[in-house]
Amino acid sequence: MAKKDFLVEIGTGELPPKALRQLSDAFAANIRAALDSAGLAFDGVQPFASPRRLAVRVTGLDERQQDKAVERLGPAVAAAFDKDGKPTPAAAGFARSCGVEVSALEQSDRDGVLKLAHRSVSKGSDTSALLPDMVSKALTSLPIPKKMRWGSTRDEFVRPVHWVVMLFGAEVLPTRILGIASGNNSRGHRFMSSGEVLIGTPEDYESALEKAFVIVSYDARKARVRTLVEEQAATLQATVIIEDDLLEEVTALVEWPVALTGRFDEHFLSVPKEALISSLKAHQKCFYLLNAEGEMLPNFITVSNLVSRDPAQVVAGNERVIRPRLSDAKFFFDTDRKQTLASRQEQLKNIVFQQALGTVYDKSQRVATLSAAIARDIGAPVEWCERAATLSKCDLVTNLVSEFAELQGIAGYYYAAHDGEPGDVAQALNEQYMPRFSGDELPTTQTGCVLALADKLDTIVGLFAIGQPPTGSKDPFALRRAALGVLRIIVEKSLDLDLLQTLRSACANFTSLDLPQGLDQQVFDFLLERFRAWYQAEGVSAEVFQSVYHLKPSKPLDFNLRVQAVHRFSQLPEAQSLASANKRVSNILQKEDAGNFGASDASLFKEAAERALADTLAQSRRVAEPLFQQRDYTKGLETLAGSKQAIDDFFDQVLVMDEDPALRRNRINLLNELRTLFLQVADISYLHNG
Repeated sequence: MAKKDFLVEIGTGELPPKALRQLSDAFAANIRAALDSAGLAFDGVQPFASPRRLAVRVTGLDERQQDKAVERLGPAVAAAFDKDGKPTPAAAGFARSCGVEVSALEQSDRDGVLKLAHRSVSKGSDTSALLPDMVSKALTSLPIPKKMRWGSTRDEFVRPVHWVVMLFGAEVLPTRILGIASGNNSRGHRFMSSGEVLIGTPEDYESALEKAFVIVSYDARKARVRTLVEEQAATLQATVIIEDDLLEEVTALVEWPVALTGRFDEHFLSVPKEALISSLKAHQKCFYLLNAEGEMLPNFITVSNLVSRDPAQVVAGNERVIRPRLSDAKFFFDTDRKQTLASRQEQLKNIVFQQALGTVYDKSQRVATLSAAIARDIGAPVEWCERAATLSKCDLVTNLVSEFAELQGIAGYYYAAHDGEPGDVAQALNEQYMPRFSGDELPTTQTGCVLALADKLDTIVGLFAIGQPPTGSKDPFALRRAALGVLRIIVEKSLDLDLLQTLRSACANFTSLDLPQGLDQQVFDFLLERFRAWYQAEGVSAEVFQSVYHLKPSKPLDFNLRVQAVHRFSQLPEAQSLASANKRVSNILQKEDAGNFGASDASLFKEAAERALADTLAQSRRVAEPLFQQRDYTKGLETLAGSKQAIDDFFDQVLVMDEDPALRRNRINLLNELRTLFLQVADISYLHNG
């Protein structure tokens, strides 16, 4: 079948830069889905995007749909004709619906039933006739949170539409998209081109627009921005920090990138570098530079959207705009340091944390009490942890954080260091918010770990206490993220912390609330549930997780060690047999009164297999239990794996539910010993596949 390339370009006003990539990818995905649904084959779909356009090119697209053989089934032949062989009303009605005489109908066997059938060929449509509707629907389905109207039209889109290109090969597909007639004229750079750009064929698209100073490929433009910025940095023998979010935004702001290097006064380097970086990135979309020692340089790289006749003027303009922002940051920083962090605690009484949970001051006092409790449990410096907690929110009332909200915690670190607070106390003020996002770094100091745990747990417990836990997919207070942060800190920092006991301490701090019954256990269960997704991402099965979750060990570090051990155990050749045996034992014991279990009596053993099992369990217990006490669950379970043959022989050769009550009770006690031994790690019956 003949093939052509297809191009659609929607020319618009300036598109929102932070949404450009998503809009472009969605447009291409929608076009691809529409072609697949229509049964049209193609070689590839390529998205294009710049600040003033969204485009998609489809290569090697079929010129028309394939014809399809269509078979319609009617009534069974037995019901289609009467005893004289004449068509029944059912047969006549089916024939009319097919537009033929009954005599023209065929017969087809379906599942042993012979039915009337009508076979025809459905002609495929020309691709050129299908594409306009596909494009319209693809645009309608874009993820646009808030659409605009313009002029007198009732059409809506993310930005006003100014031109539309629709080409199938060299042929213009005449249609109207969002109120604009399609054609083959695009537009080049707003300032560096003469205006309209004729697109002869889809293959010419990129080269034609590049001649008009538009790099229309988003990825090519992004790579170009990176290269230009790195070249500028090389001239200063510096390292430029290119963060992907800023690179994406700059790419979405320019059509013809030009990198230029500017400078700011060196005295601004006395300001925390995070404030300088925030000013450069957030307000001017500039990249910052570091010297060989990793220190920030008084330079920046900006990316312009045109080639200027006088680049120095462009640089000077950026410097003029940046200077007052940096001056503000320096003024705030210098002013804030005239007052200690500790002196600001009273001001926290004027900031409401949550109406039912009190002020930020109240929260900091609760966190201080909880921090002291956690510090005592893990052997961290109690005095430092309490001090860090009382200072933890004081930077919220500083000028710098009022202007740069993202510096919360970071500003506290600088001010505490200036005030002469212990280094770990100052560091903890920033580390209290770690991890800020998935995969983020964790606190490096013990004090920071304690404060981060106490702050997160106080928030989680408080919101659960007032009936505002996460529901379904809604988690407005990011409690799931906070919970995962708690687990990460405890596990990855190897903190031997009893989480359930810590939650009870946290609950005790909410003296003004009437706490719901079992709040500590409710929050504990919520926290442990976060492990489920954690282990799923690590390739640990749900059955392994459930085997440990069933026991709910209260120390997350211990929980993790058990899961890792059971995961390894589950891969042993003996695992399934032992899991099956544990499942069988569990079913037997569930029917018994747990209060009646006791030690098995060797004098009541009648069968060699039950004596062998008792001996094997005794030997395994002597080796495994010390390992379990040392939390070497992996070696302990490997030891228990050696009991497989004795367990199999027992179930093959011994009747547990013997008619003799004494024998039956003794055998049940023996099985309880087996079950109890495994339950020191996990309930491995969950690993059973049957």
